[in-house]
Amino acid sequence: MCGRFSIITLDLEGRFDAKLYFEIQPRYNIAPSQDVPIILNEDTKHFTKARWGLVPHWAKDEKIGYKMINARAETLLERNTYKGPFKYHRCLIPADGFYEWKKVGSKKIPFRITMKDNGLFAFAGLYDTWKDMISFTIITTQPNSLLKPIHDRMPVILEKKDEKTWLEETDTDRLQKLLRPFSASDMRSVQISDMINSAKEDNPGVIKPAALLS
Repeated sequence: MCGRFSIITLDLEGRFDAKLYFEIQPRYNIAPSQDVPIILNEDTKHFTKARWGLVPHWAKDEKIGYKMINARAETLLERNTYKGPFKYHRCLIPADGFYEWKKVGSKKIPFRITMKDNGLFAFAGLYDTWKDMISFTIITTQPNSLLKPIHDRMPVILEKKDEKTWLEETDTDRLQKLLRPFSASDMRSVQISDMINSAKEDNPGVIKPAALLS
């Protein structure tokens, strides 16, 4: 799964060719239920503020979003919650890093995963509107060789050339083919401190390598 990510690099407009009309700050530890800028397939030229944790339009209570921070790529068309959004409500979620925990005995060791150049990338996501709130989920897939020793899932990171296709394509078979593990050769991981475990910690100390803390 993907339970935390970051947007530290703020040149979102330059990277995604979309306008940002609200203020953002560097985010080192984005957690579920928090608002972040995303790009909707129905408005590809502007960033939209959305909450992490998909709340379906038919939901009775927004708390359901806590259970829907991730959606498995393999079953999108099998689950009613995601079938409609997969066909009609897709989005890009910008990020420059995410976090996974490796289970070692009774402990969980946190790792930060980024591109080797520390650049921005986009998760493949789905969104829906509940009342006047837009919310989203991050799609996950099988792990690549970098992630496999750490976790049994990883978020779908789109190739830059496929981002436009993800937003504009209507054929679900073609869309499904985009939901594959990202190339491990372009990524790196580093063990970090347990500070990431607290959503209240949202500062540069979160991403400091554990080796530098000893």
